[in-house]
Amino acid sequence: MAWFRDLDTCLVAFSGGVDSSVVAKAAVLALGENAFAVTAKSPSVAARDLQIAKEVATAIGIRHEVIETSELSRPGYVANAPDRCFHCKSELYDHLTAIRAQFATEAIVNGANLDDRGDHRPGMVAASNAGVRSPLLECEIDKATLRGIARLWDIPVWDRPASPCLASRIAYGVEVTPERLKMVEEGEAYLRGLGLNDMRVRYHEGDLARLEVPVESISQLAEPNVREPLEEAFREIGFKFVALDLGGIKSGSLNQLIQLTLSGG
Repeated sequence: MAWFRDLDTCLVAFSGGVDSSVVAKAAVLALGENAFAVTAKSPSVAARDLQIAKEVATAIGIRHEVIETSELSRPGYVANAPDRCFHCKSELYDHLTAIRAQFATEAIVNGANLDDRGDHRPGMVAASNAGVRSPLLECEIDKATLRGIARLWDIPVWDRPASPCLASRIAYGVEVTPERLKMVEEGEAYLRGLGLNDMRVRYHEGDLARLEVPVESISQLAEPNVREPLEEAFREIGFKFVALDLGGIKSGSLNQLIQLTLSGG
């Protein structure tokens, strides 16, 4: 909370994940009604994630508004090069900058933390360009520490797995479309119905779904009574092929494609 004491007002870029939730809670504890959270609604945000964001904002007690963003109107976002997140966050921060000006808000803050420094994060460039600040990063708080803080503050998503936007599931170089985003969302909803919360449906060229689940859950999906209806369901969703990744779930696994491109592989 001490970080916010130099501010009179702030606007929190709020996804409802543990990172932005800790920032929002700290902001409302320090600033009360002068802290305001904004969540983006678009085809790249799963309906379930949007609902969770609303519920968490209520639990935290912060003023909250949902706005519509139009990432799909940006050619750089649709092209889905490795800088896709830059275009997505630029769209968000353009909206937040306008809100900031409208209400004379002192600062825009996000949930970037110390661990984000070591990953491929073009969205952080967009944040820097827009003058967005990162309290967790500036205070050198890592993911493990902030989860502890979230648990201490009784934030309901303290142990929720990371849930980045749906576009992050689409392999770089494959265009982002509303139809593909919906296919990913529906595929992950199906897996969640099987009791899997920490998983990804990766979309690859040719309507191929690569399923990432915890290693200990791979055998579950390979059982005929699970595998056969799963394959049928994914074909009904629109996938032509369904593959199970034997390496298990890996956050940011599509970033490997960036390294292959750079190395000429």
